[in-house]
Amino acid sequence: MLLPDLRDFDALASAFRWEVPEGFNIADVCCERWAARAPDRPAILDASGGGLVTTTYGALKARSDALAAALAARGLRRGDRVAILLPQCEQTVSAHLAAYKLGCVALPLAALFGVDALEHRLRDAGARALVTDAAGLAKARALRAGLPELELLVSVDGAQGEALGFDALIAGASLADLPEWRPGAEDPALMIYTSGTTGPAKGALHAHRVLAGHVPGVQLPHDFFPQPGDLMWTPADWAWAGGLLNALLPALMFGVPVVAHRAPRFEAEQAFALMERMQIRNAFIPPTALRMLRAVERPAQRYRLSLRTLASGGESLGAETWRWGREALGLSINEFYGQTECNLVLGSCAALGVSRPGAIGKPIPGHRAGVIRPDGSLCEPGEQGQIAIARPDPVMFLEYWRQPDATARKFIGDWMTTGDQGHMDADGYVFFVGRDDDVITSSGYRIGPGEVEDCLLRHPAVSLAAAVGKPDPLRTEIVRAFVVLREGFSPSDTLAAEIQDFVRTRLSAHEYPRQVDFVDELPMTTTGKIIRRLLRERP
Repeated sequence: MLLPDLRDFDALASAFRWEVPEGFNIADVCCERWAARAPDRPAILDASGGGLVTTTYGALKARSDALAAALAARGLRRGDRVAILLPQCEQTVSAHLAAYKLGCVALPLAALFGVDALEHRLRDAGARALVTDAAGLAKARALRAGLPELELLVSVDGAQGEALGFDALIAGASLADLPEWRPGAEDPALMIYTSGTTGPAKGALHAHRVLAGHVPGVQLPHDFFPQPGDLMWTPADWAWAGGLLNALLPALMFGVPVVAHRAPRFEAEQAFALMERMQIRNAFIPPTALRMLRAVERPAQRYRLSLRTLASGGESLGAETWRWGREALGLSINEFYGQTECNLVLGSCAALGVSRPGAIGKPIPGHRAGVIRPDGSLCEPGEQGQIAIARPDPVMFLEYWRQPDATARKFIGDWMTTGDQGHMDADGYVFFVGRDDDVITSSGYRIGPGEVEDCLLRHPAVSLAAAVGKPDPLRTEIVRAFVVLREGFSPSDTLAAEIQDFVRTRLSAHEYPRQVDFVDELPMTTTGKIIRRLLRERP
């Protein structure tokens, strides 16, 4: 499953073949083999609070073994769901590894989730155990009466009422309770809930092979990762597919240390300071966070950065942010694309010349992706359709949890649909237009919000922007823009008109926003995606 050492993209795509061992287990490749080979090798470098706490692979193995044994002794069995509601920390990794060793299904949950989001996921998944901290425990207690299947609470902050203390639990564990059976490549390992941008979140169930399926998609955007001295960091929550499968687990699999850092919110200056202090070599930073970094003037001059690679995904990067990476950081931001159900299937790699402003990239070797019509036939170059991925694919989900009809609707023949509109050019580059329900229809034109938002970001007053369609009796819809201003700018009718004219003269008369709303913030999922559905509902 590793990419051959060929420095030509087309040759790589032709030569690559999947070789996922039947016994492939995430815990084995991310911990066990490194603990046996180099137990003192650093795995997690926790840089929270200005200090540094190092957890080695040997320590990870010992702690995850003990936690797995303790969970087994309390009745957890193969297939049970273990919810993990924690920020970036060693205990998050140990809980994941313990679940994988038991044959349980890890259920990562974002620390920013409110009680309604948590209740839906915990109830829908039928979670039997929850590993969390004091903040998560307070939320869980408020929900406990309505979650009869949730039998075991474990707190990393020590025993609290009915919750067992994490450290005390593993200290009293007997490794004799560890089961001999070890799940393999096709066994369920992980369930990540969709972002919920278009409706109630669904649990996408993945097998252990999902990590193997991510390998080419991590190696290429990070320019033949790993290289000597590499060090991975992402501000993305490890509960998100991006933070977990684009950064944390692949890095551990390759023996590359991962920097953990907890902060109440993403702040651009703090992010640059962390990258300087820890000498980060590889970063996965979602587009929204990158746009916030753009507000920092002359970052390469103000901070001594060691970045070798910078990758982004989760939503469209846009040509403007791509150019900023080259101009301000001297790096090509390698974009990649996927979904919770089938991640890291398209991408770019500047080292191989696969990098084009405004384009996601090309299908990653090992994955077959295309742009299709409603009947499943492939679109012609330049023709807009739905981005889709062909099965079988090791990175593809097994099913939506307990929703066979929704699983079936996800496919047109052997194409897994994404709900994302795009087009592929004659060179094989895929361009993202927008989600099916995000595309704006105005005066007969189909307008992707990404292009409008990218143009808005070029205006010196604009910090963040979102474009949606607003019903209009004459044009079907008009473009409506929601704009967060940079510091030093104030909302006014004059500024709104200036922004409208800025877009009109750079795009076209049918694409400029006929309505501009200034807002303090944009509604976003915990993964940093703009929830345009909520913006469309605003009067």
